[in-house]
Amino acid sequence: MITAFAREQFRQLAIGRPMAVTIGVFDGVHRGHQALIGRLVAAARERGLASGVITLHPAPITVIRPDVRVMYITSLEERIELLRGLGVDAVGSLTFTSELSLVSAADFIAAMRETLDMRLLVGGPDITIGRAREGNAQWLATHAAEIGVEVEIVAPLMESAASKIGSSGVREAVAAGDVEAAAQLLGRPFSVRGPVIHGFERGRTIGFPTANIAVSADRVLPALGVYVSRAQLGETVYPSVTNIGRRPTFDDGPPSIETFILDFDQDVYGRELKLELLHRLRGELRFDGVAALVEQIGRDAADARRWHAGQGERSRVLDPPT
Repeated sequence: MITAFAREQFRQLAIGRPMAVTIGVFDGVHRGHQALIGRLVAAARERGLASGVITLHPAPITVIRPDVRVMYITSLEERIELLRGLGVDAVGSLTFTSELSLVSAADFIAAMRETLDMRLLVGGPDITIGRAREGNAQWLATHAAEIGVEVEIVAPLMESAASKIGSSGVREAVAAGDVEAAAQLLGRPFSVRGPVIHGFERGRTIGFPTANIAVSADRVLPALGVYVSRAQLGETVYPSVTNIGRRPTFDDGPPSIETFILDFDQDVYGRELKLELLHRLRGELRFDGVAALVEQIGRDAADARRWHAGQGERSRVLDPPT
């Protein structure tokens, strides 16, 4: 029997119409997820249904196996925002708990049928629902109709003939510092966001004031180094250069995220800042002193300016004025 807490979360997603639904973690909302949800929306329209997405959080593996740590590409808030941007009628989160992990696949599907008026379940070939992952694609094809639910399994979006686009591939690209490969898989630049916090404020004393942002400890971060980036404050986007590192010249502390926004001089403490990481300039370096560090930061800023200018030139070539 599904828990009352889960039923209530399902009810919050219900919109008073029969629904087509997909369920999963959807970390990153990458191009594979986008293709699946695109099919969900189309299948719902074909049948006159509303479309809904349920994102599981935390990732079930962390509940079933507490020794496993998942580093998320997107926070739950970011994930929901991205999913809502894909044209679905409703998006909701379902808290995955140890109690929920014990619910049978039949009870899980029946609860979704009852609370959401779910008529169609859409998923990829690796979909699993219910206790011990019993509700896989084969089980659903055999048993879901008994509960009154149609099932459609969507083929994965492939990166190559032998490799599908998945969250693991995105994490690997980000961890290697290959943010351009990550962007190819995501369909957008890899980004992090968080409030601007007070750091050591050394940048201001050496002529390069930086904004330090705080992100949760369960977020995947790129390899340490310096990246060309875009900084978004509210609706305004600025070119920037971002360092992700331990400050080996000073203290070799825990990793921090500091961005130098080009041609910008405003107090942004406490504001939320989103950083899109576009291109890796170099790995983290240790310098003999502050003067050498300042010289390198100047070169990094100049390289970032050239990169942004080059992107502008390429845009003008690709999209000539009409």
